[in-house]
Amino acid sequence: MCILILGLQKKLRKTFAVFRQPRNIAILALTSGLLTINWTVYIWSVSVNKVVEASLGYYISPLVSVAFGVVILREKMHKLQWIAVFLAFVGVLVLTFEYGSLPWIALALAVSWGAYSLLKKSLNFPPLEGISIETTIALLPSLVFMIMLESQGGAQLGHHFLYTILLVGAGLMTVVPLLLFNEAMIRLPLTISGLLQYLTPTIMFMVGTVVNHESMPKGKIIGFAFIWVALVFLGTDLVKSNRASASAV
Repeated sequence: MCILILGLQKKLRKTFAVFRQPRNIAILALTSGLLTINWTVYIWSVSVNKVVEASLGYYISPLVSVAFGVVILREKMHKLQWIAVFLAFVGVLVLTFEYGSLPWIALALAVSWGAYSLLKKSLNFPPLEGISIETTIALLPSLVFMIMLESQGGAQLGHHFLYTILLVGAGLMTVVPLLLFNEAMIRLPLTISGLLQYLTPTIMFMVGTVVNHESMPKGKIIGFAFIWVALVFLGTDLVKSNRASASAV
């Protein structure tokens, strides 16, 4: 779909010229790998009814991004950010105690998405062109896996009309929001785009608890409460920072 859109916009040749730039293609190969890990873990978590834990991963993603900014980019954290990170850390500890092990699904989603965002920040590349190359790089291992499934009789694509339509539709439902998200990041103020990112895990949390009826014992609720309070502090800092920047301008 991405390549089709690029073709209609007559940007194919310019886009794939990036394969002649070793640095950019190396970064895009890394982002492609991180995106593949993120999507694979998420799809697997949904298939085994771990939607609530997956929502936790996307709740703590902004906090992981803050941590990466401090550790890797040497950015300074504000007081509210320190409080948010501390509360999130406590929340993860509570959830670890509740689960009996580290919530690895949530951590894998948060770290892979945070690292993906960090690398994309260092690569000045348009959204559609970037996602087109990333999915092209991911195509080869994906094809190998699909051929393996086909040879073992475990494939679904092309064998059942409804499943085939749903799988293709899932692809569209993955790519389109990602493109819209990248475009929104360019057009919207950071405050709005940052706060809107909390909608996705909130919807996922509601799906996990209301639709899938996943259990929410007291320990889980307490752990999530710490995460939610942490996000309130982070959101407050985001609003304050944006107002300060607007005043300076």
